Amino acid sequence: MRRLGKARHARWLVMLLPVLFSAPVVAWELAGNMAVEGRAFFQSPLDSRQYDSDYSISLEPEFSRTWDEDRQSLVFRPFVRLDGQDDERSHWDIRELQWIYAGDGWEARLGVGKVYWGVTEAVHLVDIINQTDLVENIDGEQKLGQPMAKLSLEKDWGTLDFFLLPGFRERTFPGEEGRLRSHPRVEQDLAEYESSTRQRHVDYALRWSHYIGEWDMGLAWFQGTGRDPLFRPGLGRKGELVLAPFYEQIDQASVDLQATLGEWLWKLEAIYRNGLEEDYYAFTGGFEYTRVGIMDTSADLGVIAELVVDERGDRAATAFNHDVFLGLRWTANDAQSLTVLAGAVVDWENGSTLLNVEASRRFGQAYLLSVQLRSWLHIDPEDLQYVFRQDDYLQVELARYF
Repeated sequence: MRRLGKARHARWLVMLLPVLFSAPVVAWELAGNMAVEGRAFFQSPLDSRQYDSDYSISLEPEFSRTWDEDRQSLVFRPFVRLDGQDDERSHWDIRELQWIYAGDGWEARLGVGKVYWGVTEAVHLVDIINQTDLVENIDGEQKLGQPMAKLSLEKDWGTLDFFLLPGFRERTFPGEEGRLRSHPRVEQDLAEYESSTRQRHVDYALRWSHYIGEWDMGLAWFQGTGRDPLFRPGLGRKGELVLAPFYEQIDQASVDLQATLGEWLWKLEAIYRNGLEEDYYAFTGGFEYTRVGIMDTSADLGVIAELVVDERGDRAATAFNHDVFLGLRWTANDAQSLTVLAGAVVDWENGSTLLNVEASRRFGQAYLLSVQLRSWLHIDPEDLQYVFRQDDYLQVELARYF
C-alpha cells in the first residue's frame, strides 16, 4: 500500500527475481479489471472536512505464467486506486506476488499472497491471515497482500497448511476528508505494538481442512500480531484528539464447519482468542435455505439467518457482539448473472440496525455493474456503529474485465 512500506514489497520482489529470470521463456497471461466507482451520501457529514460524494478509479491486473509441465507458476497481481476526495484512499498494494510449486501431494508458495478462511455471510471471525483494507470497504472483505511462505500437504485424511508470515501489515483507515470513519479519526502514524519487533514480528499459522460426505470442516491455530487493532487516545499532528491503533500479540484457535443437506446450508465459525487484555470466545452460525426455481422460473431464492455472539458483549472491540443477521439472496440464473443480496444486522439488546443491499449484473462478456446500498437505523449512542449514523450511502461501480 502507498503508506506501508514500498521497501518491504521490493524485498519480496528481489527474492523472486531469480525464479522469474531462471524460468523458461513462456508467454505471460494477462487478466484482471479496471473500474470506475461513485459514492453518494444521503446526509451531511459529522465533520465539515468530509465530503458528500466521491468518485474513484481502480486497476487490478493479473500477470501469470507457468512452466515445468505446469508444476511451477508465477502470479503477480498489483492493485491501485485513485480517489477524488480522500488522500488515504488513493493507495496501491501488491495483492499477490507468488511463486508456486506443485509437487506430488504437496504444494509450496513463496511471496505475497491472499488466503481466505470462513463460511458465514455476516461476519468472518476465522479469517485472520490477511489484514483488512478498510479504505476499500468497511465490510472487511477487501484484504491487503500478506508476505508469506506456505506449505500444503494433501493426504487422504485432509489437507495441512503451514504458514510462516514475516512482516505485519497495518490496517488502512480513511483520512480527515474520508467518510465511513471514526470520530475522532484514526492516526496510523501513531500505531503502537505489544511486540518490540513491531512490524518485523514473524507470525505462524496452521490449518487442517477436510470433507466427510456433506460436511466441510477446518481447524486452525494462529500465533502472532492480531489483525484487529485496539485504540488508544492520542494527539495528531495539529494537536487534535485522535485514536492511535495498538496491535497486541494473540493466540487464536478456530473452527469452521459447513454442511450441505439438500436445500439447506448450515454454517458455523467459532474462535477462542488469548490476548493482552483478556481471553474470550466468539462464534457466528446459522443457515441458508435455497428454493430452486421459484414460481416456475429459473431463479433461485435463498433465506439466510445467522447469529453473532461475542463473549465480551459491550466490551468487545467490534459492533457485532450480540446480533442477528437476516437476509435474502436472489439469483436470476440468466445470461447476465444477475444477483441481489439484501439483509439486515440487528443488535437484539439495543436495536441498532445495519441495512445492506448488494446487486450485480454483467453486460456482455466484459462489463460488470455492481450496486451497494447501506443504511444505519436506530443506532444506540453506546453502539460502535454510532459514528456511521449519518453515513448512509449508495455506491455504484462499473468494471471492465480483460
